[in-house]
Amino acid sequence: MSSDDLTAAGTARAPEATPLHEAVRSASTDVLVAAASDPALTEDLALALLKQSNLLTQVVDRLSRNSGVMKSRKIKLAMVEHPRTPRHISIPMVKHLFTFDLMQVALTPVVPADIKMAAEESLINRLERLSQGERLSLAHRSSGRVAAALLLDPEPRVIHAALENSRLTEPAVIKALIRRDAPATFVSAVCHHSKWSPRREIRIALLRNEKTPLSRALEFSRSLPPALVREILHGSHLPAATKKGLLKDVAERSGNSAKSGF
Repeated sequence: MSSDDLTAAGTARAPEATPLHEAVRSASTDVLVAAASDPALTEDLALALLKQSNLLTQVVDRLSRNSGVMKSRKIKLAMVEHPRTPRHISIPMVKHLFTFDLMQVALTPVVPADIKMAAEESLINRLERLSQGERLSLAHRSSGRVAAALLLDPEPRVIHAALENSRLTEPAVIKALIRRDAPATFVSAVCHHSKWSPRREIRIALLRNEKTPLSRALEFSRSLPPALVREILHGSHLPAATKKGLLKDVAERSGNSAKSGF
């Protein structure tokens, strides 16, 4: 082989690992702590360090003080998601994550429940400052708790998207319906929704909401026992005229049932 060939082969050969590359994969706690503190630590090496699920708390703590790498969005996210990150580090850090990083934290199964809740709270608190497009995306993809908050959004498209979110629960929809400030757009959307409107407890909540249209209220009341409808209407916020019409319909149904022997 000529000298030129040897030179080319040497150039193509992968560079040898630096001591810091070796340190982040070490089994020694002291070595890992030193690596986490090193000002020369890069984003990639810090991420490699955080991929170790059994990383000791003191290593994570030392990494959190490394100002060089802690400017990185990816490092902050990885640290919040790491199971060994102490709460006094991860919970304050949650507030500084980007919107869709917060969504990821809330949806990641291995993230502890209190960290997920902190991420959801942070998301909900910043909803008013987000663009319509961002809220629409969150309505489609976020956790059920965030989707529930978006049911009260002023934009109809966001409301409809939140109602389609597979993580949204029936109790969350009911909780939104019983609020006096529930938007009429939201109430109407639930009234006509193929998944939510047929549900008994949803219909009961709609019969208590003042913004439920008469035609839908009549349909829902006819699907429930007369005695239950009277009980619901007793504490309902429906307009007086609507209540009167429903009670008249209930009386007629009850009379017809009695005449039929039922």
